Amino acid sequence: MSPLLRRLIERARLPLVDELSLEEFLDGVSKERAQALLFLSGDGANRPETGDVAVVLPELLSHFSDRLRGAVIAPEAEERLRPRLHAYVSPSLVVMRGREPVGVMPKIWDWADYIAKIEGFLDPCAPVLAGPKRPQVEISFRAGA
Repeated sequence: MSPLLRRLIERARLPLVDELSLEEFLDGVSKERAQALLFLSGDGANRPETGDVAVVLPELLSHFSDRLRGAVIAPEAEERLRPRLHAYVSPSLVVMRGREPVGVMPKIWDWADYIAKIEGFLDPCAPVLAGPKRPQVEISFRAGA
């Protein structure tokens, strides 16, 4: 783990979660009637924006203190969790409602854009992100027809 992530976790007192501990974290957040804000850093590898998002994350958690709880996705778990979280770009912040992703914010954004987007994601009517779409037409062949 990079020194950047270590400092973020220590200073902001954020849990480091992987596939197993993510479920427990999300369950705890739901019991608090809050939503989760997950940070996928890409562990800083050739991504200068990772440091910027690491600075913004604690500020966002402070701004939405009664509604968001933050966690850092363990770098070794990121690739396995990306499809579930719909986060294919690093760095990304993912807002979760229960165990479902509601929104993904890749790279760095302006403060006003973060606030507006997260407000929208926190709306109870905001749809969760859907998985990959299945084909709309299915073709089947019968042998001997």
